[in-house]
Amino acid sequence: MDPLAALLSERPPQQLSATELRSRIALLEVAARACRAELESRTSRLDALPDEIQQVIFGQLCNALDPRSAVDYSSASKGLREPMQRVGEGAGKSPLKQLQEENAAAAALGLKLGVQSCKALREATKIDWRITGLSATDLATLGKLIPVLPALKTLVLVEESYSAGPDGGQLVQGLGVGALPAVTHFALGNVCLGDAGASALAAALDRGALPRLKELALCKAAIGDAGLVALAPALRRRPPLERVALSGNPFGDEGLAALVAPPPADAPPPQAEVLSQLKRLYLTDTQITDDGCAHLASRLRSGALPALLVFNLIGVSVSEAAEAAVQEARPGALVNLISLGEVWDGDI
Repeated sequence: MDPLAALLSERPPQQLSATELRSRIALLEVAARACRAELESRTSRLDALPDEIQQVIFGQLCNALDPRSAVDYSSASKGLREPMQRVGEGAGKSPLKQLQEENAAAAALGLKLGVQSCKALREATKIDWRITGLSATDLATLGKLIPVLPALKTLVLVEESYSAGPDGGQLVQGLGVGALPAVTHFALGNVCLGDAGASALAAALDRGALPRLKELALCKAAIGDAGLVALAPALRRRPPLERVALSGNPFGDEGLAALVAPPPADAPPPQAEVLSQLKRLYLTDTQITDDGCAHLASRLRSGALPALLVFNLIGVSVSEAAEAAVQEARPGALVNLISLGEVWDGDI
């Protein structure tokens, strides 16, 4: 056993003689000097790295929910200590100041979400936020936190006022490669994405964001035909999707056709049909017409959406004959006959 460890494992200090106490103190002083020497050695090795590499390391350590590693690293490295506190050319704040402000903003957002600390937010598995007063700033802050929320499984953000919802573009921008790896339920209600945001979400999904997604709701998100045409291919490449709610968006037949389009002719056999596990599709209050329903009925008869159980077109100006055609194409599915127990929270 190490002599120091052996000494520390002996009797408690109050049972030692004066000589024994002096011996223990001497050993502790030796150990402290050795620790200081090792720390100085490691610090010198850090200082030997080029400034650019040190700054990259610092950037990777930056975490608004847990800034201690970045702060400790910048304090330990003489080469970083001054640059991280200096305001660069064209910048309004030093990197450390910016990290400090991001940490404060994250803490404030956590309190607004009902989470009492940054640690609790970092470890949260569910964020279900339905309030009046959801702001673009809140969404931007959450977008910056997305890379450091690995435990999150459910993310629901709903602006409950009747006014136009906040811009959700900066939230989508936070969806980098592999972002939100554990999320299965992602829902936005009255959060404006628009066609540009829908296109950005498609790109994020294709980069590997939300890899475990099963339930997606983008309701009252100002997504038109162009937006759904851009988003649909990324959704069709997600076989695990079980529920999709796109209610309250201004798309019509073109967007619906893109969503249920057949796979390319050269698609491999495992992709013989798209959205093979989709059970519920909510298109309430959209601009789909009889022509769109006819196209959907045709696709259902050809084997599209083989698992579909619920199809909601309530509030859409289609004829009873068009609804009947969809019902006949998929006997047993519920078309606009959803019981209270079937209504999904995402169908806002």
